[in-house]
Amino acid sequence: MDKVKQQVKLPPGYTMTWGGQFENQQRAMKRLQVIVPLSLLLIFVLLFMAFKSIRNALLVLLMIPFTLIGGLAALGLAGLHLSVSAAVGFIALAGVSVQNGVIMVEQIKHLMREGEDLSKAVIEGAVARLRPIMMTALMAGLGLLPAALSHSIGSETQRPFAVVIVGGLVSATLFTLLLLPLLYPYFSDGGRNDKE
Repeated sequence: MDKVKQQVKLPPGYTMTWGGQFENQQRAMKRLQVIVPLSLLLIFVLLFMAFKSIRNALLVLLMIPFTLIGGLAALGLAGLHLSVSAAVGFIALAGVSVQNGVIMVEQIKHLMREGEDLSKAVIEGAVARLRPIMMTALMAGLGLLPAALSHSIGSETQRPFAVVIVGGLVSATLFTLLLLPLLYPYFSDGGRNDKE
């Protein structure tokens, strides 16, 4: 648009508008700028209600940016650009990240309620939730792999969505299994809400 604005000089009385797929993408991105923050706020409220802890809710939400790393890397490796379809993939990916975080934090809190000390609960919780988190990632990733590798007619809309999710699931799984247990002691309520 900038190049066209600089290089194309229209005669007086003529105007140029951008339409079609570009216009649809711009309109959808503006909607997403409102929907995504509202969704994150709603997710935070639900996490707070589930854990009764601001710190635990923040820890689960903190995993979302780390999850996006894999999705962005996958888009770059596939040579794709950020589109509405890819943005929807990032939203779905954030949901998987939150789900995995809830599974992990809830297991750690459960072990602490049963009397385990913090460090042992974190280690045992991470080990106990390894299989469910890996199964979630593998099922979603393998299910979307054909769409991520597709180059057939119609793949221009489904491929970015699938590529983002498949790539993001790799980083989501790694960060949930490795980083979340390491950070949990810093986001723990010191046993107050953890043992309720």
